[in-house]
Amino acid sequence: MTPDPRQERARTRLTRRSFLRTAGATAAGAAAALKVGSLAGAPALAQAAGDDERLGVGFIGCGGRSGAHIDVVQRLKQQGEKVDLVAVCDAYRPRAQAAAQRTGAKAYSDRRELLADPNVDLVCIATPDRLHALDALDAVRAGKDVYCEKPLTHWAQFDLAKQLAQEVRKRGRILQVGTQSMADSIWQQAAHLVKEGAIGQPIHVQAGYFRRGDWGERMPIPDPNAKPGPDLDWQAFLADAPKRPFTVSRFFQWRMYWDYSGGPSTDLFPHTFTPLAKVLGVSFPSMVAASGGKFYYDGEREVPDTFNMLIDYPEKVSVVLTCTLANEYGLPVVVRGAEGTMTFEGPGIVIRPVQGQQREIARERGGDLTEHWQNLLQCVRTREQPYSDVELGYHVQTALCMSVLALRQQKVARFDREQEKIII
Repeated sequence: MTPDPRQERARTRLTRRSFLRTAGATAAGAAAALKVGSLAGAPALAQAAGDDERLGVGFIGCGGRSGAHIDVVQRLKQQGEKVDLVAVCDAYRPRAQAAAQRTGAKAYSDRRELLADPNVDLVCIATPDRLHALDALDAVRAGKDVYCEKPLTHWAQFDLAKQLAQEVRKRGRILQVGTQSMADSIWQQAAHLVKEGAIGQPIHVQAGYFRRGDWGERMPIPDPNAKPGPDLDWQAFLADAPKRPFTVSRFFQWRMYWDYSGGPSTDLFPHTFTPLAKVLGVSFPSMVAASGGKFYYDGEREVPDTFNMLIDYPEKVSVVLTCTLANEYGLPVVVRGAEGTMTFEGPGIVIRPVQGQQREIARERGGDLTEHWQNLLQCVRTREQPYSDVELGYHVQTALCMSVLALRQQKVARFDREQEKIII
């Protein structure tokens, strides 16, 4: 009987990795001082994939966002990247089947089955917010590296964000958060300039996200007659959310509801704020205040269409983020320091010092979703930390969780750094 190539590849991969893990454990004493990025004590030999080894990608969640990731990975494969699309999974079977037909990957209805597939090395998570951390934790514990769409967790799951960061560190995994703007070199360049004192101590930062329309929340409903059953796993969708009766809107348009989304804070601000957190070099806030509400779009929608947050850091810098979905007139990103101002214009960065001549720094490299994926695949092989790693994601998510809690409870949220705990 002719051997199944997939089974043969899986056996080869398991044998090779078992050897590497054993070799890594044997060399643990010699590697005790080794540090890879922010992961201390994780043996590089036990974790790294060979340059010639093909990486198998599994996709948990097969909706519109996942489609964009599938497009990128397929294109990279066609361009010679050693990567295969091997598995797909979705709580709505028609989506999983469509993705399987498109990619030739194996379709699963349960993420645990996908994570048990030895052909899967790397998992792309593009599920509703409530599932991100749960899916990522299972993936990390299964020995997989992860691309996790933003936000890192739902706004009510701060403890899971903390737990995920701990597990990634402990197990030496690679996790890239889906804030693809981080692939733009301008943010690394700006961080370096701030660190070297180009504007003095950063004091005040402003940024925003503006658009006209709440189409991002009112996602299309592919089947108005869909209902729970063999093709739609409502309980898997709910996960740890409140147990609500099924409606097609809650399932397909989940971004409109507090149970599954945080509105602009957790849907849009990850793109706006993550680069600034990198530039400032901050970690946990000292306090967060928030304002806003449903000022224009109403109906069944629960989450705000207008949202503002103020973040203070113990490093003595304030960040102001503001957003409305009713008007697209934007707000420039400005980092104000004691000795100058940094803006992002034209080909790159402009520094306007309090004294002296204006400086213009050209962008070294643009960035997009493709570059974000290339960075992740490289880091899976080298075990270096990716552009938007779990530590940055955890720190950003802390502020975002605090902002939603502050708005909903009409209080100022504070953070206890010693216990890594939100106080409100």
